[in-house]
Amino acid sequence: MEFGKTRVEYKIGFFVFTGLIILVIFILMIGDLKHAFSKHKINFIFNFVNGVKIGAPVRYAGLDIGEIRDMKLITSEDGKSTLVKLEGWVKQEIKIPIDSQVWVNTLGLLGEKYVEIMPGKDTKRFVGYNGKMTGNDPFAMQEFGELGRSIAIKLDNVLTEVQDLARSFDEGITRVKNKEGTVGKLLYQDEIYNDLRDMVQDLKKHPWKLFWKTK
Repeated sequence: MEFGKTRVEYKIGFFVFTGLIILVIFILMIGDLKHAFSKHKINFIFNFVNGVKIGAPVRYAGLDIGEIRDMKLITSEDGKSTLVKLEGWVKQEIKIPIDSQVWVNTLGLLGEKYVEIMPGKDTKRFVGYNGKMTGNDPFAMQEFGELGRSIAIKLDNVLTEVQDLARSFDEGITRVKNKEGTVGKLLYQDEIYNDLRDMVQDLKKHPWKLFWKTK
């Protein structure tokens, strides 16, 4: 009797367990169907995504409209490069103009990465279901490093030129103080100054001499 009772209990447990599994699957199917009808898929194509993860927000004009549900590596149409395809699901009612711009943005300086869409101006053509949008690649930290080194080199060159110019100016001032060169002699030698003064005064009295040629 106990053996038969155990078999009945096993059967009841099996049917209950099977029923729970079917119920869970049904609920998930309803959720997927609801998700499919309320949102549509858009593929964002990048060369470099700088750490975007599954579940990252998708924003349109700064508003959250969806999320990244999948990502994979693909080969470009010409077969020469490897690209990243981000599968984004966005709200069905959002109409994204086909000329909109897409890029990877960051919440704060070192915060979460997300996909930003800046609306375009085309009011007649929109990105359809399973459509593709080519994104603008973000800067890699290596590129920032190379940019910083390039700027540092240019600033160093400018600083060197300024120092050379300042050194030349100091040398010129020193030569003038030492009564060297044309300017130094003109400022410090009275004979040259007096000759120039006499010549200017003579020209004021006899301006015709400016046009007179010696034979």
